[in-house]
Amino acid sequence: MKKLGVLSLAIALALTAAACGSTKTEGVKEPAQASPGGTAKAGGGAETGKKTVYPLTVKDSSGKEFTFAKAPERIVSLSPTETEVLFALGLGDKIVGVSNLDDYPEEAKSKPKMGNLQGNPEAIIAANPDIVFAGLSLNKNSVAKLNELKLNLFQTNPKTIDEAMERILLFGRITDKQEQAEKVVAQMQKEKQQVVDALKGLKPEQKKKVYIEFSPGWTVGKGEFLDDMITLAGGVNVASDLQGWKQISEEKVIQQNPDVIFFAKAVPDLEKTIRGRSGWDKIAAIQANKVIALDDNLLSRPGPRITKALADMAKGLYPDLVKQ
Repeated sequence: MKKLGVLSLAIALALTAAACGSTKTEGVKEPAQASPGGTAKAGGGAETGKKTVYPLTVKDSSGKEFTFAKAPERIVSLSPTETEVLFALGLGDKIVGVSNLDDYPEEAKSKPKMGNLQGNPEAIIAANPDIVFAGLSLNKNSVAKLNELKLNLFQTNPKTIDEAMERILLFGRITDKQEQAEKVVAQMQKEKQQVVDALKGLKPEQKKKVYIEFSPGWTVGKGEFLDDMITLAGGVNVASDLQGWKQISEEKVIQQNPDVIFFAKAVPDLEKTIRGRSGWDKIAAIQANKVIALDDNLLSRPGPRITKALADMAKGLYPDLVKQ
C-alpha cells in the first residue's frame, strides 16, 4: 500500500505540475524582501525582529493576495511537503487535517485525513480551517472548487532548493514562527553548502551525465527543483533540453548515455524496468552498475529534508568527494 501511495504521488506530481503552468514562487508582496532575522514591510503589515506584526499581506504562487489579521489557528495541508514544513515550524498543534499520503513526521499519520492530493471538500469544510496549504499536485478543478467554497487556499510552487527555503521563511512569517523557520533554513543552507564545498574543485569535463526516473516512464527537465538538485549535485541532466515533468524517450536516453541513473526506490519494479529496456544494457550507467535508488519521500518533497536528498545524490555521483 505504501508503494502504491508513493507511485500515486509521483504520477500526480508529473501530471499536475505541467497543468499548473509556470508561476512565480510564492512570496511577500512587494516591496517586502526580508533577510532572515531582518525587518520587512508587507502591504498593510510589518515584521519587527522575530515577531510578525499583523495585518500581513502576502501573495501565493498563483499571484493570489492574502491579508492575515493574525496567525492562523487552524491549518489544513493537502500536500506531504507542506505538512513537513508546518511540522518543522512547530505547528503540529495547529494542523487540523492532512492529505491521505502524509506520513512524515510520525505525528502526521494520526491527523484527520482530508482526502487524496486533490482534497475532499466536505472533510476540509468540516475541519473549519483558517487556511488550506496546497502544493504542485492540486489541479485546476480542485482549486476552483475550494475557492468556490470560500476556503483560503494558499498554493506554493518552489522550483529550486533556494525557493524551497524561501517558502519555509514565508510560512514562518505567516504563522509567526520566524525564529524556528530561520533555524530550519540555516540547517538546510549548511547542508547545501557542504555539498557545494565538496564539489568546488570539479571541472566541467568531470561532471557526470545524469538520468533520473521518479515514476515509470517519467523524468524531469528544466524549471523544476529536481533539475536544480542535479545541477547542485554536480551532475548534468540528460533531459535538460526539456521543460518540466516529461515522459521519457527511451531512444534519447540511449543516445545521451548517462553515467549515472537515479530512480525512486519504493516504486515497484522500477529498477527492473529500467535495466530491462531494449538497448539500455549498452548505457554506461548500467554497464558500470551505477543505477542508484534514492529515497522517494526526500526525492519528491522540496521541504526541510530536500538538502539531505541533495547530499545523497551528490554522494551517489561522487562518493570520493562527498563524505556526508
